[in-house]
Amino acid sequence: MAILPIVTYNDPVLREKTATIESDSVELQLLIDNMFKTMYNSKGVGLAAPQIGKPLQLFVMDADVMTEEYDDEEDLGPMVFINPEIVARKGEHLIMEEGCLSIPEVRDDVSRPAEIIIKYKDRNFNDQALKADGWISRVIQHEYDHLNGILFLDYLSAFRRRLHRNTLKKIKAGILETEYPLMPKQPVEQE
Repeated sequence: MAILPIVTYNDPVLREKTATIESDSVELQLLIDNMFKTMYNSKGVGLAAPQIGKPLQLFVMDADVMTEEYDDEEDLGPMVFINPEIVARKGEHLIMEEGCLSIPEVRDDVSRPAEIIIKYKDRNFNDQALKADGWISRVIQHEYDHLNGILFLDYLSAFRRRLHRNTLKKIKAGILETEYPLMPKQPVEQE
């Protein structure tokens, strides 16, 4: 297994339409293993295929670390979502802070529906459906957005995005230090 570099917010792959995965394969299983290794190395709770430069309808997550402090949230362990589709969004919108491995050092409040129902294929290509709320719902919606070319920055007002401008410039220039490997689209030299 390998730790893969994570593409940064300015890479066009994060805005591409993702392709449906037609069948299981040795290559797909290796990609899933590498995605989990990359996610855990980066101390993330979710990772979508576009974040490692693959425009595929695939994300992995393990949000148990976030649910530990909440008695009413179930630990689900590592999960794989292939060709997912959110079929329902319910409940009031909740505002919670989000961050993204492709946008390191940037965190901000995002409003999302409290509950979702998602259909997907699991790692073994079996059809699944999951009703999720709380942190699980939040992580799924965030990763699902990546499969549709949406970043959490897109939910922020122009004012809130401007507050992160200096950090975004450092990411774009390839000079932001992180504890995990990044692959900026076009690193530029500082003047």
